[in-house]
Amino acid sequence: MPAPGAGTLTDVLIAGAGPVGLVTALGLQRAGVSVTVLEAEPAIVASPRAIVYHWPVLPGLERLGVLDEVEARGIRKQDYAFRVHETGEVISYSTDVLADDTPRPYNVHLGQDELARIVLDRLDEGTVQWSTSVESVTQDGESVTVNDGLRARWLIGADGARSAVRRALELPFEGFTWPERFVATNVFYDFEAHGYPRAVFQIDPDHGAIIVKIDDAGRWRVTYAEDASLPEETVAERIPKAYESLLPGGEPYELDAHAPYRMHQRAAQTFRSGRVLLAGDAAHATNPTGGLGLTGGLFDAFSLAPTLASVVLERTSDDALDAWADERRQIFLELTSPAASENKRVVYSERDPERRRADVEAIRAWTSDRDMLRERLRFTSRLESSVAHG
Repeated sequence: MPAPGAGTLTDVLIAGAGPVGLVTALGLQRAGVSVTVLEAEPAIVASPRAIVYHWPVLPGLERLGVLDEVEARGIRKQDYAFRVHETGEVISYSTDVLADDTPRPYNVHLGQDELARIVLDRLDEGTVQWSTSVESVTQDGESVTVNDGLRARWLIGADGARSAVRRALELPFEGFTWPERFVATNVFYDFEAHGYPRAVFQIDPDHGAIIVKIDDAGRWRVTYAEDASLPEETVAERIPKAYESLLPGGEPYELDAHAPYRMHQRAAQTFRSGRVLLAGDAAHATNPTGGLGLTGGLFDAFSLAPTLASVVLERTSDDALDAWADERRQIFLELTSPAASENKRVVYSERDPERRRADVEAIRAWTSDRDMLRERLRFTSRLESSVAHG
């Protein structure tokens, strides 16, 4: 389907060709809704970002017909460990305990840019308009106009934490920004030769990190924190020093890519404003400890697509979109954001030695008790919408 020209009315415009925007577009197209995606960049951005798809996300990817390729390109992961940097203690556990809950008791690792490419291949030709920034948004009771020329019945802002759509609506992005900067690095290094499982949370207020295997080519993601007051332009110069406490054994490594980014705990004041909806980081931004940001964004997409499709196709009232927006915001504020903040505290931030010892004791307890571990691993399923509101 060709992209609409100026003045043409399409059903839905989506700002942002990240995984949330593209997954939403695919869900809408499969329901028979006309969609155009606007992306400011000339192509999918490949910098190191989210890579984990928790087990409750996998059925949604299967419904869209992309799961087989996601698993073929990525790796399945069931093995985890916490590593206490100051003592060297390793506490291991596995998602195998979820075998009674799901036929897929594992998470999948794959860069979010790879997911975006997989979904893009399944969209109608011409769905995405590259190098197209959102400069303005106006709306009336019947339609939304972007950049004084592109018109749609509905607009979805899925254009990240710095969302141009959200700014155009002058919606407050309530919350705070952490004083640390995260540095995500992709590196070729043989962590498995040192006994590392495919996901390791290293606990330490100075040397905390999340270390996960990305693919079978030997690439791993190492994400650590540094003071955000340090110059961002010299991040690469500080990576070798950071790696001294993060790479075991001291063997040579090959740095593949790196990306610094600020961490936020923020949510838009509302996820719906008239005929405009917000999803993913445009609606809510969280620090990535535990991989809950992309998880929440995909759950936004999985529930928004059928809800909006039902409204567009006039099967339901647009009140369903208010219900969707309210529920997604509540889930973020009451579940996602507090959990991610607590994860960050435990892994990266806790300087009180007594509280760190208590954290480690708690980890030993819930990883060694099958029922406690199972309940802990079920948490991400609570981030899903209760129903598709259409």
